[in-house]
Amino acid sequence: MREYLKFYIDGQWVDPVTAKTAEVINPATEAVSGTISLGSAADVDKAVAAARRAFETWGETSVKDRLEILEAIQAEYAKRSDELGDAVVEEMGAPVGLGRGFHVGLGAGHLQTAIDVLKEFPFEQQKGASLIRYEPIGVCGLITPWNWPMNQTCVKIFPALAAGCTMILKPPQLAPYSAQILAEIIHDAGTPAGVFNMVQGQGSVIGTALSTHQDVDMISFTGSEPVGVQIQKDAAETVKRVGLELGGKSAWIVLDDDALAANVAGATGGMMGNSGQTCSAGSRLLVPASRLDEAVNAATEACNAVTVGDPLSDVAMGPVVSKSQFNIIQDYIQKGLDEGATLIAGGLGRPEGLDKGWFVKPTVFVGTNDMVISREEIFGPVLVIIPYEDEADAIRIANDSLFGLGGYVSGQDADKCRAIARKLRTGAIWINGGFDFHAPFGGYKRSGNGREWGEYGFHEYLEIKSIIG
Repeated sequence: MREYLKFYIDGQWVDPVTAKTAEVINPATEAVSGTISLGSAADVDKAVAAARRAFETWGETSVKDRLEILEAIQAEYAKRSDELGDAVVEEMGAPVGLGRGFHVGLGAGHLQTAIDVLKEFPFEQQKGASLIRYEPIGVCGLITPWNWPMNQTCVKIFPALAAGCTMILKPPQLAPYSAQILAEIIHDAGTPAGVFNMVQGQGSVIGTALSTHQDVDMISFTGSEPVGVQIQKDAAETVKRVGLELGGKSAWIVLDDDALAANVAGATGGMMGNSGQTCSAGSRLLVPASRLDEAVNAATEACNAVTVGDPLSDVAMGPVVSKSQFNIIQDYIQKGLDEGATLIAGGLGRPEGLDKGWFVKPTVFVGTNDMVISREEIFGPVLVIIPYEDEADAIRIANDSLFGLGGYVSGQDADKCRAIARKLRTGAIWINGGFDFHAPFGGYKRSGNGREWGEYGFHEYLEIKSIIG
């Protein structure tokens, strides 16, 4: 049983201003796995004051000094990587191979990328008669979600540290354990007091306090569209910068070629990863109408092959994060049935043999792009296959969405894939797989604004100054 009742403020583990706690539930067992404290606006005030004091010196540190801290954090992170992975398994139900593997690996990758970028980043550039300086924006409020807890915290913390900012992290209430261990890692690495602070608690309390605080210069938020909209409204009073990475309903276009069946199977399996709880998941699978039957067969076979069960065992998919999330997904599956979508795999209820835990059946529908299950982000292992007539029709369907976070194109002709990608109104597009920590990630339309990852993520935490003449 874990018990994390202190916050990390000004280089110390301190008691909350007021004693209020919440239980954390293991989504695989429905049992209480630990207790955390819930912070208040008063705790945020203390953390912001510490960050403001620390910024006076941290913001003036050299690249060499910041690199030394980041490399010390890297060494501590490596020592505790399995512990971080086990925390992710326990808090949000990721299978142990995924938790110790990709979840923790993403955090390590963002840390290494921040180190690499910092070594070469041009904080001063001469442009004609003017000197252009990139300076740290100041005190940052970082608000992160539960679905990829290490990815989403590390992609914010390490570029902000590298840029010379100080910060207050508000981790997700549903998945707080890995953030607690990460705070210990940052402390043990010798990070100066006040540079990094962490306050656990409810988003409506801690997030609001950060967004409205006059001494917070920037908010970086990853999460749902409605919360992102509220944060923008709250931050408007103090005219602070707001970076938002919000929801998605990404299209995965499979081209009409000899690799169609394999690409459909890959897209289906990819959708089920992390129990479908990925903002950029390819939840709309676009296939040629003339080969719909072939695509359906490939998707059905791939979906039925996804193993679901105890995340401590060798399975492909664990539970979703909570009872609330389980019920939301069940409601969407029912809506798909009510709308007349054709169910080809999965469906309502838990998988056979799983009577406890928030396990969802990997589910695939065939439908149309005007259905609710094709328009709204389900955030679970639910895929909708949508047929298209030709490539122009596929592009039209893909772009017919309020969201624009991710996109995928699979086909044997790489030039054709890139030509289609250029016409998609979305922030990141993966062609036949691929991965790059230096590629900017962020959304068009209601998927947010700003970019994270690599050098582009540094700019989120920097102001631009012109020294002219």
